[in-house]
Amino acid sequence: MILRKTKGDGNVSEEQMPIEEAVKEEGKEEKTEKKKINFMEISVKQVTMLSVAFFLTFCCCILFFFLIYRYNGLADYWAKIAFILQPVTIGIVLAYLLNPIVNAIESRVKKPIKKFLKNDKRAKSLSRMVGIAGAWLFFILIIAILVAMILPSITESIFSMIKTLPQEVDNLMDWINKLLDDDTEIATILNEAILRGSEFFENWFKNTFLPQTERYIASITSGVFAGVKLIINCFVGFIISVYVLTSKEKFAGQAKKITYALFKPGNANVIIDTVRKSHEIFGGFISGKLLDSLIIGILSYICLSVMKMPYTLLVSVIVGVTNIIPFFGPFIGAIPSFLIIVLQDPIQGLYFLIFILVLQQVDGNIIGPKILGDSTGLSSFWVVFAITFFGGVWGFPGMLIGVPLTAVCYYVASRLLTYRLHKKGIPEDTESYVKLQKIDKKTNKPVYEKNDVFFDN
Repeated sequence: MILRKTKGDGNVSEEQMPIEEAVKEEGKEEKTEKKKINFMEISVKQVTMLSVAFFLTFCCCILFFFLIYRYNGLADYWAKIAFILQPVTIGIVLAYLLNPIVNAIESRVKKPIKKFLKNDKRAKSLSRMVGIAGAWLFFILIIAILVAMILPSITESIFSMIKTLPQEVDNLMDWINKLLDDDTEIATILNEAILRGSEFFENWFKNTFLPQTERYIASITSGVFAGVKLIINCFVGFIISVYVLTSKEKFAGQAKKITYALFKPGNANVIIDTVRKSHEIFGGFISGKLLDSLIIGILSYICLSVMKMPYTLLVSVIVGVTNIIPFFGPFIGAIPSFLIIVLQDPIQGLYFLIFILVLQQVDGNIIGPKILGDSTGLSSFWVVFAITFFGGVWGFPGMLIGVPLTAVCYYVASRLLTYRLHKKGIPEDTESYVKLQKIDKKTNKPVYEKNDVFFDN
């Protein structure tokens, strides 16, 4: 203890001042030494972390180069695994597609069955089985209708169109010559273009389409083992889909259990919420688009039959199937359908174009929004980008799933950016950044130019 002599006014005497200053200086020296030690510890930690990060990056680069160098082997191995798991994939896809139908049937029959059995557990189990059976009956009925009615008619239309193609081209050329009797130059140019187009179309059918079709049919016929394997995989997939639909709540619970076991509760909540949103986007888009395309196909068949168009069923199937593809689908379906009709009757070809424009306007403004709503939340730019990119990577399946997959990625990125901005105390809405000049470092508030509408006084 340090004794202090005080004067009458209570101030510390001059004799004790050097002792207090010495104690303060000793304390400062101890703090300085601690800071140096902490600085050395932080430096060592930083060096260690940088070394580990560099090592992991180097290993990832080597692994990435190895995967690219051995890409063929990796692709073959992946194809083998995909072939082994083909029945599981078929079953899961079928279960996912039939799930909305199962839910609709189950919700309708649950109350009557519950009144009859008076046992919640048995009533729920029986309702689920009735829903699964009804969904599969509906699916088999649709497939049977397609195979029994549509497929033979489409095949007959295609072969009939190939046989009558030269005569139809001659008729079209005669019609053009009569229409442009006064202007022989334009008629000659159009005739040459039609001749070249018809020759290309006919050669493609004879030399490419038909040989490949015959080859595929021959390979399927000769490859009995592959055909039997496919049938077995479809049958096993049917059984797997029934199991998945029966125990879908249990599978969902197991997935959540694993997620909370591997991650912290906060991160697990984010993952589950993202999966739930992804299911909402994919389910709403796929089921809605299928229903929308079915309605468009039926409307096309009815209207084209009333208009007495040639190859009505074939054209309706083309329009309905291509309508599944967002944005580009109507154009993809309209071009071959127009060519098929215009060779038979040019005037009806023009009527068909007018009909397709009206139908797509009705679909885009009335039918589509009523069924799909804003299921993806993407702008037109991102829809075009998704179809172009994933269509180029995965072909036709990429065009189908590209839009909902991009919507999920957009949702995840938006949530992540919003969280980061909220954590920094920076505005989260996009409108605040349209005419932004900078963010103030001290206040984290946006700063705009004086002549901007967002200028903050």
